Amino acid sequence: MKEKEIYLAGGCFWGTEHYFKQIEGVIETEVGFANGHTENPTYKEVYTDTTGYAETVHVRYNPDVVSLSFLLQMFFKAIDPTSLNKQGHDEGTRYRTGVYYIDPADLPVIEKVFAEEQKNYQQPLAVEKLPLQNFYTAEEYHQDYLDKNPEGYCHLPLSLFEFAKQAKEKKL
Repeated sequence: MKEKEIYLAGGCFWGTEHYFKQIEGVIETEVGFANGHTENPTYKEVYTDTTGYAETVHVRYNPDVVSLSFLLQMFFKAIDPTSLNKQGHDEGTRYRTGVYYIDPADLPVIEKVFAEEQKNYQQPLAVEKLPLQNFYTAEEYHQDYLDKNPEGYCHLPLSLFEFAKQAKEKKL
């Protein structure tokens, strides 16, 4: 099976990871920190907002089942794309939103989805769109956090997880 990957920063990574795990075609998720300027950051360090990292979910997916375009459309349903460094009650640069890619061939797809999404808003999108510079996996207790802690904090409504579970890409 071939697979692709994309890195998505959608605010607190606990909910963002849980959301993407619900989508058919997503093979694996991993939470961590992307595009900062220190080495091997800990959650405690990232939480200070001095490392430059964004809480990010590494999403591995099967492109025969789900397209990057669909994943990005789903991403935009789970964020406020005009909010800078804030999602829900979470504030700080670590909660900024972003799409970080490793395959330059993904950029035209990313650009197209961003352009379509921009049509829905008066103000400019505050979502980063950058190549991945670096990614460090977060501590184990952050992985699959909402599976381990079903009552844990999440800025996303539960209805969004059910929506993701039901969402199906319309293939031509």
